[in-house]
Amino acid sequence: MPQPKPLAVVPLPPAAVPRRETPSAEITRHLLDYLLSGDLRPGQRIPSERQLAEALQVGRSAVREAIKSLSLLGLLDVRQGDGTYLSRTDSDLLPRVIEWGLLLGERRVYDLMEARTHLEITLAGLAAERRQNEVVERLRALLTQMAAAEDDIPAYTEADIAFHLEIAQASGNEVLAGLVASIKSLLRVWTTRVLQAAGETASSLAMHTPIVDAIEARDVDGARAAMAAHMARADRRLRETLLADGSADPAPVAG
Repeated sequence: MPQPKPLAVVPLPPAAVPRRETPSAEITRHLLDYLLSGDLRPGQRIPSERQLAEALQVGRSAVREAIKSLSLLGLLDVRQGDGTYLSRTDSDLLPRVIEWGLLLGERRVYDLMEARTHLEITLAGLAAERRQNEVVERLRALLTQMAAAEDDIPAYTEADIAFHLEIAQASGNEVLAGLVASIKSLLRVWTTRVLQAAGETASSLAMHTPIVDAIEARDVDGARAAMAAHMARADRRLRETLLADGSADPAPVAG
């Protein structure tokens, strides 16, 4: 069956990047405007680092940093030896990233990772305090799905995200649960990245089981501690992938 003809690369309009903020933040903002211009379709390749640097009149290293931040947020798909593409991932994340002003470079990405850690810990404690039998049953069913997925990373990731969304809903706090739901696309990117780097899912699954056990026992402190351990491990692995990509030294791991 013939492959569809790839879409042509849409050039980035030339522009001198102003210096109101750090160069990385300004470049990231300009690239975001370009990605959301409507001229690009999901899955379409963007210009090379060299072409972007020339259009923005900045160095390639600054463009590379901006691309890494966009990639970590799931907006760009960097394919080694093939180029960089606008992600096909559905992005309920995009408007909130813009609204919250989080898309300002690597430092803010680390801040978001830290915020997610504290949010998940709080939600786990609330879920244990307000535990209902049907919630525990659904969490156990999701653990079974995760185990059945084995090293099928996409299948495991979807069950993993559903697990965290279930705990968020079980907290009984609609505002906090809404925050987790709003970054679902981001969680998918991060979880996939961590699992691909690990090359297996068994160790991740082992971190989830104590969370459910504590929620079932209505052990608030235990649920918070189990979630904190899970988040610390996932956070550390995500930061390791950044180092492996040649990013700057990561900020200290929370907790």
